[in-house]
Amino acid sequence: MNRTVSASLHLEAIAPAQCVLSVAVAEGNDVGSSERLTVTQAGRPLPVTELRDQHGTRLHLVDVGIGRVDVEYHASVAGQSARSDVRDIDRIRYLRPSRYSESDAILPTARGEFFGLEGVDLLAGVSSWVGQKLQYVPGSSLPTDGALRTVLARQGVCRDYAHLVVALLRALDVPARLVSVYAPGLDPMDFHAVAEALIDNVWRVVDATILAPRQSLVRLATGRDAADTAFLTTIGGMVHLHEMTVTAAVDVLPRDNVRELVELR
Repeated sequence: MNRTVSASLHLEAIAPAQCVLSVAVAEGNDVGSSERLTVTQAGRPLPVTELRDQHGTRLHLVDVGIGRVDVEYHASVAGQSARSDVRDIDRIRYLRPSRYSESDAILPTARGEFFGLEGVDLLAGVSSWVGQKLQYVPGSSLPTDGALRTVLARQGVCRDYAHLVVALLRALDVPARLVSVYAPGLDPMDFHAVAEALIDNVWRVVDATILAPRQSLVRLATGRDAADTAFLTTIGGMVHLHEMTVTAAVDVLPRDNVRELVELR
């Protein structure tokens, strides 16, 4: 499987700031010499520093001045990445309630709907339930909305679907986390968000939107919820996003089945 991904961001800095970018594919993907990340301002390249966060996400830090800033990223991903390691701390970190996945508040719903289900039956049940209960409506949710508000509103976008899936699974003592991805086949094309659940010591992908096949997703950022996976964070000054273009293509687009256990590789 060969995938090609890119992201183009056009920003306007109102005041000097530090931008934290999460647009590069996660470590473990074979990108060879194809990967390029450039940040320019007034035609000049800006220095970029790469860091890894506690979830293993590659973050790129860049200081910008006032004015237009252009971010360009491209990579060709060959084959599949290595299987994600499972650490003891993961079983604690990804079971706790978090800002956008309030598993403690949604516990009665989770037990009432899915009590007794395990493994593939649980993942398929949660995915189908969320997909049927919610309506995908672009622009319908606020950046501060969590799983509880989503289940009450009955609508949202991919991150809202993923937050609800994560909250339901955690409420049933299944470690779960959110992953931002490049998603070949997604229409309209954008960054995408899915959930991962720890089943039989393997992280399995759950995407209740069923908008793109899980087998060809490319991992960007991993975390407790969207607070850990934003593609752009601004520290200090103010930066506006004026335009963004995301692409993701695969040589052969696979078929998906909600009952199939899939790893994000």
